[in-house]
Amino acid sequence: MIEIERKFLVTSEIYKQEAKKSTSIVQGFLNTDPERTVRIRIKGKQAFITVKGIGNTSGTTRFEWEKEIPINEAEALIKICEIGVIEKRRYEISSGNHIIEVDEFFEENKGLTIAEIELSDENETFIKPNWLGKEVTGDARYYNSQLSKYPFRNWN
Repeated sequence: MIEIERKFLVTSEIYKQEAKKSTSIVQGFLNTDPERTVRIRIKGKQAFITVKGIGNTSGTTRFEWEKEIPINEAEALIKICEIGVIEKRRYEISSGNHIIEVDEFFEENKGLTIAEIELSDENETFIKPNWLGKEVTGDARYYNSQLSKYPFRNWN
């Protein structure tokens, strides 16, 4: 139940050609307190409730608990989420022994594309595709819970 993840900005759309899969995602937050974020996500034909804890000082590691729930329940819960439902398309790209997930955001976050890679150890090495740009791990502005409240469109 511990998630170790690094985040990067994406510098080109080459990842779309390398993707083995893409899925539409709609998600909202019942709670965006950094110490206990509660997310509702509809991902394709599945739905999930996720609780995330506060991250460590580097932002790479934090508690994560997730359970699949029926889509009709997720749709009802999305309606009572905090303002700022996120819509995005997730692309999955193989990179060595890892899967890099690239999120292309829409609506209020249009123009933002973030890549995430889950690791088994904070210091684990991985193959970095040339379209991975600046690392933004630990920068709270790029957390989905924050993008729901302070969308990319409104950044200076």
